[in-house]
Amino acid sequence: MKGIAKILKHSTFTAKFGLVIVIIWLLCAIFAESLAPHGANDIDISKRFVPPMWEEGGSSNHVLGTDQMGRDVLSRLIYGAQVSIVVGFMSVVVGLIIGIVLGLVAGYMGGWIDSVIMRMVDLMLSFPFIFLALCLVAVLGSSLFNVILVLGITGWVPYARTIRAQVLSVKEREFVRAAHTIGCKDTTVLFRHILPSVIDSAIILGTMEMGTSILAESSLTFLGMGVPPSIPTWGNMIASGRQYIYTAWWLTAFPGIALFLVCLSINFVGDWIRDIRDPRLRGVD
Repeated sequence: MKGIAKILKHSTFTAKFGLVIVIIWLLCAIFAESLAPHGANDIDISKRFVPPMWEEGGSSNHVLGTDQMGRDVLSRLIYGAQVSIVVGFMSVVVGLIIGIVLGLVAGYMGGWIDSVIMRMVDLMLSFPFIFLALCLVAVLGSSLFNVILVLGITGWVPYARTIRAQVLSVKEREFVRAAHTIGCKDTTVLFRHILPSVIDSAIILGTMEMGTSILAESSLTFLGMGVPPSIPTWGNMIASGRQYIYTAWWLTAFPGIALFLVCLSINFVGDWIRDIRDPRLRGVD
């Protein structure tokens, strides 16, 4: 109870708002089959371009309307949450693993190893993120697995830089020197003593990067290089509805709003977690 009270005490309006949206998003992803009123790919040509229920010609059977193939927009939004959470979480995990390992090695070993890894970081930063992702997807092919892999491979740089900076400071502390004095191996010092001291920064950064990964997946899909059209995603919905934007605005508006709210809410929650984990940002000594 004390832990819950502490969390509520330090939560702001934006944090609470973000947390509510994130929880709703997670529930939609987990219980999509139960919450969706229709199947994601149920086609009914006789009900093409049915507007949202509050507009003239709308139907309560299709609260947010239907698309050009008669598929229910609300159902596709709910099922699309599954793809967004899988892509966002798994790509961050891949990027975290790569970035943490390279950051630990670079910061701890120093010398030419550090120089090589940092030049790799500079090389990655010299390419526009979306351009590099497009090139890799074009080589590997369009699939959900490949999109996750590409976003993870191209997203490790901020984690590596953050971890390296933390390791450069932590490795000079007394407890690390004591571990060396008693004869601990480098791997033991790295993963048992240094890693627990720097992992918080990477996890907080990963939380905030989830929104970027979700947005990147939607961008790739919108450009036709992401998740195949047969899989309902917010990016696919925006891409397929863009040619009807003047006659059926709801095809792009609702997935766009969902994408905006989720990315914004994840950033709010990430900022909140960062403030809790670092008392200095709250002005606490």
